Amino acid sequence: MGTKAAVVDLSGRILGKAFEEVPLRHPKPRWAEQDLAEIEASAHRTIGRALAASGRAKDVAGVAFSGQMSGIGTIDAEFRPATYFDSWLDSRCTPYIEEMAEHAQRVVELSGCPPTYSHGPKIVWWQRERPGDFARIERFVVPGAFVAGRLCGLAPKEAFIDRTYLHFSNLSETAAARWSDELLDEFGVDKRVLPRIVDPLDIVGQVTREAAESTGLPPGTPVAAGAGDQSAASLGAGVVSGGQVFDSAGTASVFAVCTDGFRPDTAHLTLTSGHSVIPGRFITLAFINGGGLALRWFRDEVAAGRLAGSPTAYAVLDELAAAVEPGSDGLLWFPHFQGGVLPPQPRARGAWVGLTAGHGRGHMFRSLLEGIAYEYAVWADLVRRSGQNLHEARALGGGAASSLWNGIKADVLGIDWVPTVRQECGVLADALIAAAATGHVDDVAATAQAWQDTAPPIRSDPDRHATYRELRVAFEVLRRQLGPVYDRLGALSGR
Repeated sequence: MGTKAAVVDLSGRILGKAFEEVPLRHPKPRWAEQDLAEIEASAHRTIGRALAASGRAKDVAGVAFSGQMSGIGTIDAEFRPATYFDSWLDSRCTPYIEEMAEHAQRVVELSGCPPTYSHGPKIVWWQRERPGDFARIERFVVPGAFVAGRLCGLAPKEAFIDRTYLHFSNLSETAAARWSDELLDEFGVDKRVLPRIVDPLDIVGQVTREAAESTGLPPGTPVAAGAGDQSAASLGAGVVSGGQVFDSAGTASVFAVCTDGFRPDTAHLTLTSGHSVIPGRFITLAFINGGGLALRWFRDEVAAGRLAGSPTAYAVLDELAAAVEPGSDGLLWFPHFQGGVLPPQPRARGAWVGLTAGHGRGHMFRSLLEGIAYEYAVWADLVRRSGQNLHEARALGGGAASSLWNGIKADVLGIDWVPTVRQECGVLADALIAAAATGHVDDVAATAQAWQDTAPPIRSDPDRHATYRELRVAFEVLRRQLGPVYDRLGALSGR
């Protein structure tokens, strides 16, 4: 969506912040690209505005970045973009996902992530489909590491990736935080293009004089490696102990669990397992691509009328949905509105089942909220089967403001749902990483919890939980049966 910057003091108080959107290009069907140079420029501008708003530019003691995790960019011999950034939304690499899927269990066992729209298939696409471009690529880099590397004036051989991104490579021994020679050999990936692996708290360089003039940061300011966006957001939400859930209710609906160890999902090939910023902790994760987007679509296209674009639209829809009994009077919504990501189901779409003339907008909207919660429950069960208990969920994003939706999730999953008061979780975590890397914070986990406030928990109601447990059986049947339908529809439509 864009770039956000913030200046944070040692009490966790945000002194200044800024945001701007970054363009996303679709030059061909199934392609989604961004320009790393535009991302860098937006970072410099937002840093400058946040510093100006804070009035504390000269006091900055450290910098860290977080960024998109599943997409991958490139640099040339001058540490400039060699190609456009291949977004996580880009699906051109589908044939190489299918190739990797033939070895999916081993890929998951080592890397922690099922083959999907992630680094490995994207790198193979560039190597095989664009050999001329590949020859100019010195290293593949994630956006946060690109901006940080340029800020420090790093040479291409100093390009880095921190351990929180590794599972999305599909090419790593993630638990050991190293590249896997076995997987590189299996898929014929040239190891020379992979960056060095670092810890989130490692100092990767200092702000150059040129970068200082562009951003307003003091020259020589230490720059920490940082973390992936979801790893950072979970840290900023205070999700630091085993069994805590992180619910990011935004355009994508992200369900993540902090676990006590590396738990690759070799049985179901559905969940990812990657490093938390906290040493010894891991983040098990899955997400619905477009989960929250479906709510906006419903507001604008189905509810429409006076609700389209209204600032009170979601409150009105929540009120209508709250008047409907759990289960939406027999209406189910399959939530993969923009295709399934884990495991990859590019032809999957949203679906209502059980729709009758007796259903109104309240039923339909409640079914959307319940459908996402049902999918969360499927993932929660997989985590529990791995031996990790769940005890609370921290919620952030636009959807976290809905007490109805938080209550539905609590009732479906049977655990407390706790909205975070401070929504700027990503930049809070970046600042915390910078503070810890520069020796200003000793206990990252305790400080993360101290910096985050939470609203009173929304408790799961035993009776509604029992009702939803029965409704989930129907959802599971729907989930299994829709795959062949989507494959047939996709073949007929040529997509």
